[in-house]
Amino acid sequence: MNAHLRRAAVAVAATAMAVSLAACGQAGDSGESTSESSPKKGDDITIGLLLPENQTARYEKFDKPLIEKKISELTNGKAKVVYANAKQDATQQSQQVETMITNKVDALILDAVDSKAIANSVKKAKDANIPVVAYDRLAEGPIDAYTSFDNEEVGRVQGKALLEALGDKAKDGQVVMVNGSVTDPNAALFKKGAHSQLDGKVNIGKEYDTKEWKPENANANMEAAISALGKDKIVGVYSANDGMAGGIITALKAAGVSPLPPVTGQDAELSGVQRIVAGEQFMSVYKPYAPEASAAAEMAVALAKGEKLDALAKAKVDSPTNQGVPAVLVPVVSLTQDNIKDTVIKDGVYTVQEICTAKLKAACDKLGLK
Repeated sequence: MNAHLRRAAVAVAATAMAVSLAACGQAGDSGESTSESSPKKGDDITIGLLLPENQTARYEKFDKPLIEKKISELTNGKAKVVYANAKQDATQQSQQVETMITNKVDALILDAVDSKAIANSVKKAKDANIPVVAYDRLAEGPIDAYTSFDNEEVGRVQGKALLEALGDKAKDGQVVMVNGSVTDPNAALFKKGAHSQLDGKVNIGKEYDTKEWKPENANANMEAAISALGKDKIVGVYSANDGMAGGIITALKAAGVSPLPPVTGQDAELSGVQRIVAGEQFMSVYKPYAPEASAAAEMAVALAKGEKLDALAKAKVDSPTNQGVPAVLVPVVSLTQDNIKDTVIKDGVYTVQEICTAKLKAACDKLGLK
């Protein structure tokens, strides 16, 4: 993915990237690090990378290769990345952390399946003098650094987009909110951001937290909402991500809802982008993964080498167990039919050929995607 972001996001995104990229050679200037007492290490380090699941396309397609590439660049190809995917199993992820500790990795990049359940494993890593960078989700326990998107802003962007789509019909019927999993702290932030835009401006008829973010669970939630509210009463659906939006739209179609109400999403998954092109999904949230992955790699390498983080991480965040965690927060973009060309295509996430299947040719032509 190239680094050029949509013009509207350039100023903020460039700042986030500059904080990260400009500091490559100066991570030892000042700041905090658990490994201060450790002897400084060279490029020959081992970084453990633990990702939470493979249901969402982003982790294997973007995060993993981007992080591996950046770590290689930062260490002249000498660092080793040991990878494990927990496949949405918190117990398995705890065991993966134990294995990484046993194998004496120099730092961990951890995207937690369950932010609370992983806290004890993070403490074990800390006790073994292995610094932990929480990636994308704010894990509990004594983490050393964190990088993610501004997750409340994600929810605000989704809520604003839904209001925009509803226009003067905002209070003509019921809005259904299908939030993410309660085990994911990001889901609570998305929900908070969305509520800050929607509360008082729409009628929220039904609201659900969706177990494990699974599309089939979102589908069941939507079926229950249609049954409770009536298919003709639903004017809009807040869906916290694209996978769930797919399940929601399937339920709406199966119930004979036509035209489909505006449905939000997140992650700019290929299927989500295609639904936006087709007019079935109103929007997604495009999260440029390159700056997030880059920040995680830079902080992990710095910590593994016993260097400090002030030059890299300009923000601070608090978790329920940890205050003032050094952080890099990356801005997001609302993705609609109007800016597909300037976002995911321009950034090389997808080609026009990947998006525009034969079935979508007419819709793509209409949007100028050729």
